[in-house]
Amino acid sequence: MESDRELLRYSRQMMIRGFGIEGQKKLFSAKVAVAGIGGLGCPASYYLVAAGVGCLRLIDCDVVEISNLNRQILHWSNDIDRPKVESAAMKLSLLNPNVRIDAINEKITDENIDDLMKGIDIIVDGQDNLQTRMIINKFAVRNKVPYIYAAVYGMEGYLMTIIPHEGPCLKCMYPGEPPKPERFPVLGTTPGVMGCLEATEAIKLITGIGRPAVGRLLVYDGEEMSFQEISIKRNSNCPVCSGPLHNK
Repeated sequence: MESDRELLRYSRQMMIRGFGIEGQKKLFSAKVAVAGIGGLGCPASYYLVAAGVGCLRLIDCDVVEISNLNRQILHWSNDIDRPKVESAAMKLSLLNPNVRIDAINEKITDENIDDLMKGIDIIVDGQDNLQTRMIINKFAVRNKVPYIYAAVYGMEGYLMTIIPHEGPCLKCMYPGEPPKPERFPVLGTTPGVMGCLEATEAIKLITGIGRPAVGRLLVYDGEEMSFQEISIKRNSNCPVCSGPLHNK
């Protein structure tokens, strides 16, 4: 447990109704994985570390490119060609040295995801392609690990929290084959907004406050500056989360 002086770091969030010292203790004990340290993963990681999660596991296999710098706020001009997990880990450790940062420079695959996510309480989506997200979704459902999905395109963002067996999974929402990854437009502030919302959802799940976005796709439109909510139902024929094996 942190000293009284260190608790001052978190004093304003502990003032939130239902949060308090008990909520902060839950954060101190939590292990969160951020799967991808790009436009979504950078702001999500920043605010999770600032909030005082006990352990943050950063997973990414890419290096920093100049085209990343309009939105990936933990990577700076002098980080170009540096592994993203190293670049992010350095800044996050300076932000809050009390948080354990595990930096894993690997690509997520069906073969290694069990090892990469071992011991994790919550997975935060920082991916830029649906193929890898489906790998994460399968792992999350199989191991009953909450998974906070988010995606961006241009000035639009999308978020849904997946709590296995309590609501739909990602495959329920996207039943077809995932498209091949490709470059897409994005305004830097869009993943900033969505990454902050992901961190908020993770903190809510850890502390038990609020209502998570289970079965609700939150759609952000930066051009119109609006939010809407779309109800997503669990698919009784989903190959990932439905059937006798998955309903136990």
